[in-house]
Amino acid sequence: MTVKQAAEQWGISGRRVRFLCAEGKVDGIVRKGRSYLIPAGTLKPIDGRSLRGKDISEQYAALFSSVDVMKAELDRRRPLTGGELKRLQDEFLVEFTYNSNAIEGNTLTLKETALALEGVTVDQKPLRDHLEAVGHRDAFLYVTELVSKKMQISERVIRNIHALALMGRSEDKGVYRRIPVKIMGAFHEPPQPYLVPVQMERLIAELVSDKRHDIEKAALFHLNFEGVHPFIDGNGRTGRLLLNLMLMQAGYPPVNVKFADRKRYYTCFDSYYRDNNASPMVEMTAEYAKERLSQMLQIL
Repeated sequence: MTVKQAAEQWGISGRRVRFLCAEGKVDGIVRKGRSYLIPAGTLKPIDGRSLRGKDISEQYAALFSSVDVMKAELDRRRPLTGGELKRLQDEFLVEFTYNSNAIEGNTLTLKETALALEGVTVDQKPLRDHLEAVGHRDAFLYVTELVSKKMQISERVIRNIHALALMGRSEDKGVYRRIPVKIMGAFHEPPQPYLVPVQMERLIAELVSDKRHDIEKAALFHLNFEGVHPFIDGNGRTGRLLLNLMLMQAGYPPVNVKFADRKRYYTCFDSYYRDNNASPMVEMTAEYAKERLSQMLQIL
């Protein structure tokens, strides 16, 4: 693309495009004299002013920049039509519900999950598996409602998400655990039950002052929430719903932690609690965000 073509595509002035090229903000350019040629399909670089006040580690700068360039392009195409939003949400919801439940041992296949969400009973599959699919769907719809209403994360919100996701367990819904638990095969041992309310209150309070990039902040919250393991069951599903709530609040699309990646996903927790290294979870979250943004831009 010429500078003029890029300016038209990005919705900015040619002077601004030349400045971005001169500052090295555009990858792959070819300079011919005083002119620039820009690779076709290059997305508009992000405005650095949008990241003011954020504490971004140099370790993640390039990764977050690549995600935010794609997010900026999606933002440029907003607001989406009702039909576009419904298609994007419907396609994501089935896969997210299938993968998140499968990680926790649900036996419904992707196709069976889609049928269960349509109200069809799958023969020879436990009622609990059906209820988990429906509950997870309702919890995700509640999350999207929270985003639209700009509701902040609180203990009440977390309890409500858990209560919906665990719809088949009336006695445990939204109730902090009252007994010690161990996570089989994990390095970390969750705190004693009497410490759960205190640690949850602290976890929520720390969000207010956290100035890290939104992706890093969401990934760290997920690691710490799962470490507290506040509920007797349903912590994984609730935690991934909260991860998406935080990403969506920041303008990113929800991500889908895949059942096929569960080994890598579990390793992220061991890296954090054994080695004090959060980067595997941060990088995994950012990669999933890039993948989802790419899918959405291709559809649009």
